[in-house]
Amino acid sequence: MFSVFILVSMTILGVSTIIGVFTNSLIITVNIFDKIMGKALSPSDLILVTMGATNVLFQFLMLANDFLSFLNSELYFSDEIYTLFTIMLNIPIYSNFWFTVCLSVNYCLQIVIFTNPLLIRIKLAVSRLIPHLLLASFLMAMATGIPAAWNLNKDTPNLNTSSNETEEISVAKLNIYYFLACNLISCSLPLILVTVANGLIIKSLLNNNSDRNVNGELSTRAQGRIRAARTISCLLLLYIFFYISEILMFVDAFPPSSPGFCICLIVIYSYSPSQSIVLIFGSPRLKQVSLDLLSSVHLFKKGKTNKPTISFIKLKTTKVNFPPTKICLWYLSIR
Repeated sequence: MFSVFILVSMTILGVSTIIGVFTNSLIITVNIFDKIMGKALSPSDLILVTMGATNVLFQFLMLANDFLSFLNSELYFSDEIYTLFTIMLNIPIYSNFWFTVCLSVNYCLQIVIFTNPLLIRIKLAVSRLIPHLLLASFLMAMATGIPAAWNLNKDTPNLNTSSNETEEISVAKLNIYYFLACNLISCSLPLILVTVANGLIIKSLLNNNSDRNVNGELSTRAQGRIRAARTISCLLLLYIFFYISEILMFVDAFPPSSPGFCICLIVIYSYSPSQSIVLIFGSPRLKQVSLDLLSSVHLFKKGKTNKPTISFIKLKTTKVNFPPTKICLWYLSIR
């Protein structure tokens, strides 16, 4: 019999996986459909597709990892399986952090006005640089994630589920020196870069208060800047919450099944769905598609599906009296 903690954790993980896979798949599908229809993907769209694909992979890996650890701890803690899951989970997490840097830098280069010649050249070449930055981000994540195989210390603390039985939960344990090194390169450094980019964007917005039309309303460009700043700020907050939760779980700040431990677990589980929702509402096109989809689902549940309608048009007819001679001639001609 599973404990209440395990059942609740599996339920939250399952719900977050469904939401995360749906929202991230929506991001991927809309952009790929636009590409098929002949529309070129902008640097921002390319980053969103990459982040969406990484989040979908991370959701399935986390689902498999935690469900296996709950259902068959003996198999999960075997050397091969445990090492494989540790590496496969680290790479998407580190990649996502660096992809967030790419999105922040892209928005920063689009919004902030630079005077440095080098930064101006980078700004003009951003559309060509983004694919290379995404590849470099993935390679950086691989370089810091794969060495976990040689710096892994397994730990299986016992979780008291009742007075008569205990359950095992999985907590990844890495060598402290390796953890500090990869944490500095693939966690702390991206966090600093996102914070700096977000600060530059907000500073640029504060320095451009006159970007309004004749009616005193914000121009389309100004609305885009505000939307980008809001998106990066929300991503930064999610990044910080996820980062702190991972650190607290690594140092065993809370005992298993305690409220603090559960909160950290919920933050980790909800990171990918929350990030995809922020990305969707940060893009007008994705937001409109999502709202249209929700509206269609709402109408379908209410039974208000679009049924074909038949319109009747009343025509005004005029009676024409033909002379008898013309009627006879017409009758003979059709005979």
